[in-house]
Amino acid sequence: MNFSIRKTIRALVAPHHKLRCPRRFWRSTLRELERRGARRHEAGVFLLGREIDGQRIVEGTVFYDELDPHAYDSGVCVLEGDSFAKLWALCRERKLTVVADVHTHGGLAIQSESDRTNPMVARAGHVAIIVPNFASNPGPMSTCGLYEYVGNHEWIDHSGKPAKRYFYVGFWS
Repeated sequence: MNFSIRKTIRALVAPHHKLRCPRRFWRSTLRELERRGARRHEAGVFLLGREIDGQRIVEGTVFYDELDPHAYDSGVCVLEGDSFAKLWALCRERKLTVVADVHTHGGLAIQSESDRTNPMVARAGHVAIIVPNFASNPGPMSTCGLYEYVGNHEWIDHSGKPAKRYFYVGFWS
């Protein structure tokens, strides 16, 4: 018999969430985004992990400026094409995949036209999360923008209250 108390509690606490991340890991990622953006410009990160039973579990990160030292030079997140070759190589090396991307905005976490038309990973199912206030005081998940790419520059908006049902951040992830 394969029994896991953690797995049983997770099934009760976060049964239908499509994305899961340990709370401590999420908080440290937000602090690092705030540091890299210096509360003056956008900063971003790819969340790496695995997909298990239709849920994406966050296990690691790669910050945009680790892939491209000039990613924040314009004040907004811009990655050149060779950055993605580095990203995919890191994923192969770590045996992980990109489960989401996260970037900051100075004010509200609303998807810009540029965000909408230029997904970081243009593949159906990709998740993009926008954190308000350059991650200096992001607040609860409901203040973040959470968007799921469906293709052809179309997104499903899971922001606000639905974000808590889509993205579980907590001990039981």
